[in-house]
Amino acid sequence: MTDLIAYFSMEIALASEIPTYAGGLGVLAGDTLRSAADLGLPMIGMTLLYRKGYFRQVLDANGHQTEKDVAWAPEQYLVRLPTEVEVAILGRTVRIGLWRYLIAGVDGHQVPVYLLDTDLEGNHEEDRRITDRLYAGEERYRLTQEAVLGLGGRRMIDALGLHPTRYHMNEGHSSLLALDLLRKIWDDTREPGPSGLTAGPQLEACIARVRAACVFTTHTPIPAGHDRFPRALAEEVFGAQPVALVSQIPGLLSAELNMSTVGLELSGFTNGVSNRHAEVSRGMFPGHTIHAVTNGVHSATWTSPFMQAVFDRHIPGWRRHGHALRNAQKIPIAEIVDAHRAAKRSLVDEINSMGDHKLDPDRFTIGFARRVTSYKRISLLLRDVRRLREIASRWGSLQIVFSGKAHPRDLEGKRLIEAVIRQQEALLPYVRLVFVPGYDMRLCGKIVAGVDLWLNTPTPPLEASGTSGMKAVHNGVPNLSVRDGWWCEGYVAGHTGWVIEPPGEGEGAVDDRDADHLYRILDNEVLHMYVGNQHRWGEVMRDCIALAASYFNSQRMVEEYVSRAYGLAAR
Repeated sequence: MTDLIAYFSMEIALASEIPTYAGGLGVLAGDTLRSAADLGLPMIGMTLLYRKGYFRQVLDANGHQTEKDVAWAPEQYLVRLPTEVEVAILGRTVRIGLWRYLIAGVDGHQVPVYLLDTDLEGNHEEDRRITDRLYAGEERYRLTQEAVLGLGGRRMIDALGLHPTRYHMNEGHSSLLALDLLRKIWDDTREPGPSGLTAGPQLEACIARVRAACVFTTHTPIPAGHDRFPRALAEEVFGAQPVALVSQIPGLLSAELNMSTVGLELSGFTNGVSNRHAEVSRGMFPGHTIHAVTNGVHSATWTSPFMQAVFDRHIPGWRRHGHALRNAQKIPIAEIVDAHRAAKRSLVDEINSMGDHKLDPDRFTIGFARRVTSYKRISLLLRDVRRLREIASRWGSLQIVFSGKAHPRDLEGKRLIEAVIRQQEALLPYVRLVFVPGYDMRLCGKIVAGVDLWLNTPTPPLEASGTSGMKAVHNGVPNLSVRDGWWCEGYVAGHTGWVIEPPGEGEGAVDDRDADHLYRILDNEVLHMYVGNQHRWGEVMRDCIALAASYFNSQRMVEEYVSRAYGLAAR
């Protein structure tokens, strides 16, 4: 494949030290570009430079979260380029500068990631702040950022002399690029006369060309998660003409600007990020063909150094070919267990160095780390503290590692962190609980590799995919999860973990029934196996790698996009 692919995302996780991501969406974007580099694909990434990051999480003794700006120096990690473009925002001309980061693949192929920056001398002070913080501020601030990403990012590609044949929009934040591409195609092809874009065969032909070039991936299974902006606000931010352009497109006549609908209407291929999520999305957007390309994670990034050494000995080509991990079935179980034990010791040592936590590498350890918001149900495991303590006392004690950030405006998420930390004393002496602040790529890698069991408890069907559990199986860590997102595909009974799925409708609240089933599985199956049959547990660890990690990796995902999305969009 020789066509250039331009991958646009509001956040891209490049490294822990570069705070240009908030969570799963950004990590997925980074893994996508890392696998593109490994595969030698002609791809570029486009995102924003966040000078103050998402936020640095600070927790006090009671678990109260406060947020601090991230202090970092872009010039230590990125190269500033001289290229600039201009975009009209809020009635002013905003200059946009550019930084570059190079992702090197396993064989040396490089994928450049371009980061847009409005903090330039000469810009209005308000405009200089547009690229300060990720997911901060109100609607107006968010829309100005999306204008910089979509309009500015597409124009920056022209300024760089690049000629993509595919534009991949990772969620609706970047959908304005499709509108700007439509405007460009219209201006390049229209006949002499009035410049206003009007409905008719010429517009239909231009829209067809845009659709042939655009791919749209949606990640959000709930309507409230899709960016919508009042038409009046859109006109204020980037002018009446672009908004009038939207009104000419069939399916977009509305009093609001729905960024996901823009992406859907102007893309030749649209997909959800798991089979289940695609089903949900088709219900949300009737009349649209929404495919499924299930997410994956970058194998080499999320496998611990200890497990990497095992793979290097037994599966030499695993870094280039993710499916080669299927050959993990040939690895002696003892080597997998030993590698995991080393990763667990590394995690325990680091957490203990943060305070008087007294974690023990010989204790069974459960991990739960993700964005803290109500539907993730972080406290489901703690719903009946007395019962959890009794289970632990029968099997010789447990320890639980929690981590994750609540959005600064998510007050319920912040209360959930406090509620979890309040249970620490009540769980003793049989259960030791720690909440580790500052969840980022590095800490995530430590936790997914070092725990014994990965817990995932979202309220179905609100988990579009979830990738933390995929990272865990790369380290031989089985999952205990509800049947949602990727786990609908990744769960293989007796081999990759367990599913929380109370039989029948039952009585009582959903959370109560799910918690009851969670406790039953933990008591009767998980700990029974871990304590009573270590060889069988080792077989499950090996199966996680061979059956799950070999498929749920971003190399397979990117290859699917190449063969299905990028190819289909061209037809």
